[in-house]
Amino acid sequence: MKPMTGKTWLQHTHLDKLYGYLPGMADALPTIFGLSRDEYVEVIAEYDARAGEAAETLLADEEFAARLAALPVPAGRTILAIGDSITDDLQSWAEILRHLLRPRGVRVVNGGLSAHTTAMLLRRWPATLAAVRPDWVICALGGNDVTRIGPEAAKPQVSLSESVANLRELRRIGGAVETWVWLTPVPVREERVSATPAFGFSQVGWRNTDIVALAGEVLGFPEPAVDLTAAFGVPARSDLQGEDGVHPSLDGQMAIVRALVERLTEHRPRA
Repeated sequence: MKPMTGKTWLQHTHLDKLYGYLPGMADALPTIFGLSRDEYVEVIAEYDARAGEAAETLLADEEFAARLAALPVPAGRTILAIGDSITDDLQSWAEILRHLLRPRGVRVVNGGLSAHTTAMLLRRWPATLAAVRPDWVICALGGNDVTRIGPEAAKPQVSLSESVANLRELRRIGGAVETWVWLTPVPVREERVSATPAFGFSQVGWRNTDIVALAGEVLGFPEPAVDLTAAFGVPARSDLQGEDGVHPSLDGQMAIVRALVERLTEHRPRA
């Protein structure tokens, strides 16, 4: 496992989303990550370029491109992606989707917040809705709810019933949103999680049984839901999960986009 550096922390950690209201935060960010301003800008640009390249790779698939063209989101709409670090990732499914839909005049806002549970995002939810005013919401929360903390943990960080209640409450508060889509949590590779020093130090773990249980509840919601347990497999396919076993590889992020577009166009008439 490669040691974490400012550049790798920056992939999933965006303090400006949490503390952008603090005076001087924007100017302090490069220093916080141990980077010069030029290095900071360069790192962000590198991740953005990878997301753009992933979008181009997907578009090279004629079937995917046809499905994307049939995606029922008109120009001028705003899509808000909410989730945890898997969404907050600078080369996440949300960033790839932003590149794919920008030429159509569709705005994609990445509202992912690393380490956030459903309860944590619920507290911020009314203010987020007021600030973004989305027409669509794509919700990919729950991956931190199922985190187990400490040795021989007896329960997830948030119980299954509470996770479901929080997700339903997010939807209720967002009642004016035109279209709502759910993404189930992403399966992990537990052996990689166990071998990751940062997770070991903080005694954090994930179990695919917890992920599958929450996914089953999400798939029962009335709104469209994307089954990422099917897209990734359980445990997740090796090439779709990253080194730490929790955060998808770029191929995994592309698989999320593909599964999302396929789910939303699954009844598309064939040419």
